[in-house]
Amino acid sequence: MKTKRKTYDALLKPMQRELVHVQQWQQATGTRIVILLEGRDAAGKGGVINAMANTLNPRACRVVALPKPSDRERTQWYFQRYVAELPAAGEIVLFDRSWYNRAGVEKVMGYCSDAEYQRFLVQAPAFEKMLVDDGVLLFKYWLAVDQAKQELRFAERAADPLKRWKLSPVDLAARSRYGDYGNAREAMFRSTHSAHAPWWVVDFNDQRRGRLNLIRHFLDHLPSHSSPEPALELEPLPAPPQLEHYEGSVRPIEDRFTDINGNGNAE
Repeated sequence: MKTKRKTYDALLKPMQRELVHVQQWQQATGTRIVILLEGRDAAGKGGVINAMANTLNPRACRVVALPKPSDRERTQWYFQRYVAELPAAGEIVLFDRSWYNRAGVEKVMGYCSDAEYQRFLVQAPAFEKMLVDDGVLLFKYWLAVDQAKQELRFAERAADPLKRWKLSPVDLAARSRYGDYGNAREAMFRSTHSAHAPWWVVDFNDQRRGRLNLIRHFLDHLPSHSSPEPALELEPLPAPPQLEHYEGSVRPIEDRFTDINGNGNAE
């Protein structure tokens, strides 16, 4: 049964408050956090990112969704452009797809050579070990969705002009390669699931339930994140200053609207 909006909102709000406390703890301690969100097209990556990020200070919370690499970037070390997006002290970075593009879409769609793919499977665990050894808290989530549910979401996007931009030619081509993507995912898990950077699989057939489970998991697997100093109690704002009044200097907002002939209050 799909999670109802009222239930979802009631469960999400306290976790969002806890996320704010996590950010305060991060900024006090200099902790760096990286969250990788991977999954099939239409799994729900954008929704969970919004649920996590929309109450946080954007100066210390960044969402990274890199476009396809440029000609110059294709000649760089594969991880190079991702390194530039890693967090500084007190920051959290959420990757809407990540370096694991190479193990998924690039592998299945033939955008990389087999040698590049095999090199990635060897280098990714070592790269992540360096991040973790340097103190980065790394979380890797796979958002699992069934083929029937994915097809339903594709159809909804195609029918909604406000969501159709989410359907790319690559997404449409991937529909006929569902099995290939599944095989690539299993090979990725075998090579890159490790004690220092494990994969966590979250059921996202019900997106609201999936968001709640993922955020709860993230919060439960952080170190103790109580702020070292008690939060300041908020005092009520003082009364506003007396505003000076300039007669005739400001017109009512409705008077500002005119039609192409200069007539006011055009509907």
